[in-house]
Amino acid sequence: MEFKMNRMMEQLPEQYFAKLVGKVNQLKQQGADLINLGQGNPDQPTPEHIVKSLQEGANNPNFHKYSPFRGYGFLKEAVATYYKREFNVDIDPEQEVCILFGGKGGLIEISQCLLNPGDVALVPDPGYPDYWSGVALAGGKMEMMPLKAEHDFLPNYEEIPQEKLNQAKLLFLNYPNNPTGATAPLAFYDQTVSFARKNKLCVVSDFAYGAIGFDGKKPVSFLQAEGAKDIGIEIYTLSKTFNMAGWRVGFAVGNRSVIEMLNVLQDHLYVSLFGAIQQAAATALLESQDCVEQLVTLYEKRRNHLISGLQSIGWDVKAPQGSFFSWLPCPNGMTSDEFADLLLQKSHIAVAPGRGFGQWGEGYVRVALLEDLERLEEVVARIDKLKLF
Repeated sequence: MEFKMNRMMEQLPEQYFAKLVGKVNQLKQQGADLINLGQGNPDQPTPEHIVKSLQEGANNPNFHKYSPFRGYGFLKEAVATYYKREFNVDIDPEQEVCILFGGKGGLIEISQCLLNPGDVALVPDPGYPDYWSGVALAGGKMEMMPLKAEHDFLPNYEEIPQEKLNQAKLLFLNYPNNPTGATAPLAFYDQTVSFARKNKLCVVSDFAYGAIGFDGKKPVSFLQAEGAKDIGIEIYTLSKTFNMAGWRVGFAVGNRSVIEMLNVLQDHLYVSLFGAIQQAAATALLESQDCVEQLVTLYEKRRNHLISGLQSIGWDVKAPQGSFFSWLPCPNGMTSDEFADLLLQKSHIAVAPGRGFGQWGEGYVRVALLEDLERLEEVVARIDKLKLF
């Protein structure tokens, strides 16, 4: 007997990159020397002192019981300390922090908290596809905000139709940006606060790459803008900053009413994270950040190596300002699918077609800085052999 999924499940967007993963795996099985720059999975190990903290926590019998529903107070205190130290933002650990099962969970849950069927979410295009999933699960609708090179990949709020603004409840932002690698200045966030207050929007700042900025410029937190906590939240994950992608730990901070909604929803879904993981997360946030500085330096070296190499073979590309992605224009009028498929089949290089991130991603491919310098040199050499430039 085969059962039929409900209408909500049927509304979920197709996983665009599943087909790409299938092609990559097929080539691997055939023995190809494949360089996979198409995914966003950090390639460095979690720092040793964080792993040690987890090991010590695993031996603590108190953590073998159910964790408090809303997380341990010591982790929420660590989050508040981290935001004060890194961004000079005051956070109330009890009322302005929600512990998340990774940032992705919070980004999906927020739509379920705030959108009624038919309500509109303003979503960046190109952008992280899981925003779409959360809106679909809530029965909401999306109004896409084009991110264009001529506007530094920032949305132009003046282009959004007033009719859509009247229906909108949520506004998603993501800087440093996936997939474009762009960053946002504080002045943009000041503008966002005014825009959101005027239109009664809740801003959700996806700050997944909040530690990864280049050329000596530290990324700006949305919560650094005056009045930001009045109209929104920020979602942070330890996945990228501390190479803890598999640990599934993150948090939301900001507006008290929204944080309470997230906590209430999670009260019904989970019984919080394993205590040892929470202890390790607190260690990551509170102890030396030398490992983070070293990681950013590594990504910047890779960025410089790749971009200069591609420019040397005639490809007109620009260096990203943050994240560990480069956003590269397709050559010779090729579509993103055509170019990505050419690189995969002819050069055994996997990249993410820009179309998978939205309509305005067409004409670009996303390349991750998640291979060592030698392999990035090999990428440049293989592309050069295609004689596209």
